[in-house]
Amino acid sequence: MPRIGTRKLYHLLREEFKREGISVGRDKLFTLLRQEHLLVGKRKRFTKTTNSHHWMRKHPDMVKDMTIERPEQLWVADITYVAIETGYAYLHLVTDAYSKQIMGYFVSTDLCASSTIKALTMALENRKYNNKLIHHSDRGLQYCSSGYVKILNENNVSISMTQSGSPYDNAIAERVNGILKDEFGLDQVFKNIEQLKKQTSESVKIYNEQRPHLSNEMFTPEKMHLQDLLKPKKWNKKSTENLIPALL
Repeated sequence: MPRIGTRKLYHLLREEFKREGISVGRDKLFTLLRQEHLLVGKRKRFTKTTNSHHWMRKHPDMVKDMTIERPEQLWVADITYVAIETGYAYLHLVTDAYSKQIMGYFVSTDLCASSTIKALTMALENRKYNNKLIHHSDRGLQYCSSGYVKILNENNVSISMTQSGSPYDNAIAERVNGILKDEFGLDQVFKNIEQLKKQTSESVKIYNEQRPHLSNEMFTPEKMHLQDLLKPKKWNKKSTENLIPALL
């Protein structure tokens, strides 16, 4: 995790500091990293991969102002682009809104619904609870396609979609995209699709099993997903400018 945030880095290192007798608090660690030019800057980057101008049915938004209380109450789905030397590839993701665990993913060189379905299929295979579940996404043709909707219906998953098209309407999904790019290097140009697939697989595993989350009280997504007693932090939505960075 070469680009992990300082608060999470301190959480991972503080017990080692104690064992080694090193007196470093969180603020001092910020200062040290700043002095050594090691603080990681955040980059704002929204690239549209959604084509919502189609004839297929667009479902209503069921999650506006919803309180997230347990794992597999709400899944959020999104697609983000990744550069390879021959052009672009696409990462299809399904994430649990409570635990922030990536439930399913697929890397493809196309935006076909069949590729998005593969990410959903993996998510359903990784499902642990027989709860009432809502799937939330943008209004892209992949999520509105008959094949995708059929699988959701067959698995008794309710369908919800954003209405305005703003990335802030699906902020958790957008933020997970940003973490994989900013912290795990998926913003680089990959030599080929095989190299990208390998790094994506390694990144998702580390993200789920090792990376602590601020909104999870520093639990990893995997650990957070195995319980429902801890309530995720709620963030003050004063403006859409600070909404997405706060979520994780």
